[in-house]
Amino acid sequence: MKESLVKQAIEVLENNHQDGGFTIPAQGLYPFQWKWDSGFIAIGYAHYDMGKAMQELASLLNAQWGNGFIPHIVFHYDSDTYFPGPDFHRSQLHPLASKKLRSTGLVQPPVLGFVLEKLYEVSNRNPTVLGFIDDQIDKVYENHVYFYENRDINNEGLVYIYHNWESGTDNSPMWDDIWPTMNPPEYEFERKDTTHVDPSQRPTKREYDHYLYIIEIAKQYNYDDAKIAQHSPFLVLDPLFNAMLLRSNEALIKLYGLLKRGEGKAQYLKEKHALGVQGMNTKLYHESSGAYLHFDLRSNTLLPYISSSSFAPLYAGVPSGERAQQLIQTLKEKFGGEDKYLCASFDPTHEKFNPKKYWRGPVWINMNWIIYQGLKRYGFEDLATRVKNESIELVAKHSFYEYFDCRKVNPDGDSNAYGGNNFSWTASLLIDFLNED
Repeated sequence: MKESLVKQAIEVLENNHQDGGFTIPAQGLYPFQWKWDSGFIAIGYAHYDMGKAMQELASLLNAQWGNGFIPHIVFHYDSDTYFPGPDFHRSQLHPLASKKLRSTGLVQPPVLGFVLEKLYEVSNRNPTVLGFIDDQIDKVYENHVYFYENRDINNEGLVYIYHNWESGTDNSPMWDDIWPTMNPPEYEFERKDTTHVDPSQRPTKREYDHYLYIIEIAKQYNYDDAKIAQHSPFLVLDPLFNAMLLRSNEALIKLYGLLKRGEGKAQYLKEKHALGVQGMNTKLYHESSGAYLHFDLRSNTLLPYISSSSFAPLYAGVPSGERAQQLIQTLKEKFGGEDKYLCASFDPTHEKFNPKKYWRGPVWINMNWIIYQGLKRYGFEDLATRVKNESIELVAKHSFYEYFDCRKVNPDGDSNAYGGNNFSWTASLLIDFLNED
């Protein structure tokens, strides 16, 4: 089975690879290059075509802005199958935006540091790969500096996101408490995503009004971070986003050591990293929930919801051993019943849980990969093995879909797989899971 699944996964990646040297997440539904998708996609390529893995990252970093910002979507060409596109986002409003490539003015979780580290490990420490890392690492470092200098408004090592799309968990119930604080207009636009997949599995039209409204505010201030921090109605400290930043800090520090250079850069990251770990444990951990939660900087409160993002800090080594045990207890009690696949993207015991709707409950293979790495880091081998094996089982049963129903027995009688099929990071991370042995 392993050989057959790997072959199918490679076919998905090859079919989604574009002439410009980057890979789209899925045909039709996502026709451009997404930041954290490309990071995960490079991991899969590394197992069978390191040249493509390096090319994937280089093409993304080629769109970096002059201030270190790396956008969440790079528009390498025009396409009429996606909204909102480059003409809506207007990245050129920022004076330091890339002059070569159009993009959004949003970010996504900063995974590139640990992806570079992973490429080196998969290559068996190949000198050519280390040379590639030497060429690219300073760009990733500058991205981290961008976050700490522009988005850590309280100097606590925690960086904000100003849009739900920056979290990567687009329509999570996490944001439901924020939308009532806004009153966006009813925008006139043509949705493209709902022509490719079942509209019931996607965010609503009214949710999209909120999404567009936040971007309009950012555009009003030419994507100036200081002004966005003042005026955006959405300003959140996200445990997933910050955990990815911290884990990538660790990787960059290690890689600078291997390169025998960048001592000053590594020291800067070490100081910010220590501050961030402390900040996550004092500000984002909620004792009675037994989980890391999102913090709303506008209301100055924790958002009272547990999601797969709550467990991402394990991958970055954030919790103490005792706190990690608490996290595992929460994971088992709320997400880990024998009738469920690990790990749903939102608390299956909560009334807002929806097992079919995008980030409101389905299992995502990239989040499983992150949680798996965190479980291994803390020695929870049995649970890690379960997450890996169930991820493989979902794909083997249902193909390379975007996300999956966490219920092992679906009472609705339909497929347990939703969103786009032949999804790149599902294929890529399956390759990594299958090569884990």
